[in-house]
Amino acid sequence: MKILPTKDAVKKFLLSLPNSQTTVGLVPTMGALHEGHLDLVRKAKENSDIVIVSIFVNPTQFNNPDDFAKYPKTLDKDLDLLKNIGVDAVFVPDNQEVYPESPLIKIDFGDLERVLEGSFRPGHFNGVGIVVSKLLNIVKPHKAYFGQKDLQQVAVIKRLVKDLSFDVEIIVVPTVREASGLALSSRNLRLSPVQRENALVLYNSLSFAKTELLKGESWFTIKSEVENQFQQTPEVELEYFELVDSDKMTVLESLQEGISLSICTAAYVGDVRLIDNISVNH
Repeated sequence: MKILPTKDAVKKFLLSLPNSQTTVGLVPTMGALHEGHLDLVRKAKENSDIVIVSIFVNPTQFNNPDDFAKYPKTLDKDLDLLKNIGVDAVFVPDNQEVYPESPLIKIDFGDLERVLEGSFRPGHFNGVGIVVSKLLNIVKPHKAYFGQKDLQQVAVIKRLVKDLSFDVEIIVVPTVREASGLALSSRNLRLSPVQRENALVLYNSLSFAKTELLKGESWFTIKSEVENQFQQTPEVELEYFELVDSDKMTVLESLQEGISLSICTAAYVGDVRLIDNISVNH
């Protein structure tokens, strides 16, 4: 497994590949890897000749400096995991390599970033858009792999690729969960055992809401019951719980025929912010 600390190192690695028909898959990560990331890597290995994983905690997508400072960093462990699973190369740039200067450009995703994560984390998707653009330009992958857990991020990246004509296919991989239902997240490392138990209210509420919605219950009633459940769960503060169009992220108030629907939620468990979602269509 090659460790690539610079853009030049990535370029040399790509030039060393056997021929122009070699397909490259990119799995962008911020490290603190878990089984969800490894699932992305497995999918990439199935569909690409060469797999490159990037590890970079991107400062421009954190609107909360404290969250950035506390983000788990486990590089040595991450590299061992990737080596064991058979990754070909890992791009591990430092901040200066990615941002030699603060970017002047701003990316506005319109209505896609005005709701849910965008409304609670101003500037977040601008940071995501810039760093993903950089990674796609540096690595030039044929396919890039992202997790469904970050549903709004996936919608934003698909739009980025479409609007800027990036020659890459975006592959979305289903959320990986613990046996309890808790979505795997690097931030889970910061939860105490009691908080992990309390955090189950996210997935349990999503499952309950989906079942009730498909039985014909009104969204208003479902949402009221869910909000009440969050209020009764210690150390958990709900930010949002919404029914959305999975592609446009438009917030809806009832089932709609003919479009992909999801239920999305975000909440603080102690001082750890978690997000999750569930597809309503299947």
